[in-house]
Amino acid sequence: MERLELTAAPGDSGRLDAWLAGQCPTLSRSALQNLIEQGLVTCGGAPVNKKDKVAPGKIYAIDLPDPQPIEARPQNIPLDIVYEDDDLLVVNKPKGMVVHPAPGNPDGTLVNALLYHCAGQLSGIGGAIRPGIVHRIDRDTSGLIIAAKNDFAHVKLAEQLQDHTLARTYRCIVTGNLREDTGTVNAPIGRCPADRKKMAVVAGGRNAVTHWTVLERYPGVNYVECRLETGRTHQIRVHMAYIGHPILGDTVY
Repeated sequence: MERLELTAAPGDSGRLDAWLAGQCPTLSRSALQNLIEQGLVTCGGAPVNKKDKVAPGKIYAIDLPDPQPIEARPQNIPLDIVYEDDDLLVVNKPKGMVVHPAPGNPDGTLVNALLYHCAGQLSGIGGAIRPGIVHRIDRDTSGLIIAAKNDFAHVKLAEQLQDHTLARTYRCIVTGNLREDTGTVNAPIGRCPADRKKMAVVAGGRNAVTHWTVLERYPGVNYVECRLETGRTHQIRVHMAYIGHPILGDTVY
């Protein structure tokens, strides 16, 4: 069993389960609530309640059970399908939906819905947990995801992502006012040395390139379009925070 210890900063406030979810991007709020109900979240050795208010200066301990084997199974979850043929489908993933099963999110994911919709006819390149998944987006990001129904389509789509003939473009609101109208962030991304649950720009990280364009300017915020040249975990969130303009509402970066 792994233990995480989180210290509430002087300015932290709000419901404890919401605060914990903001500190642990790999765990959903519902997963943390389950851990609280099991008595696996404590403060000073005493179990906490999910409705408790976070107490600044207090240290909260989360005991994570050892990982259990995850099996992706079909689930009848509605999908917003914008295109489909014999080889692939394009799904508009809503905010809050996890792409594939993982610890803390064993079901209710896009993969579970795809397995049901496609009757299991998905490419196997991504393995048993990620069938058909060619690329991913964050749980709290909405947008289009392409899923491959067979290995041939999966390989061709991956090649297009690699040679940039298939583009991934996202729009977001960032804090502050970017001085230029367009720009590029070329900075390697890897695990944050200070917090292994986060990503960061680090020496020796994987090559990461984000091209951005300001679409609209408003007081205190800019509406920005970002085009990915690479696809690293949390890339846009990390890169925009790195240049001093984190995404509005992002509680992690």
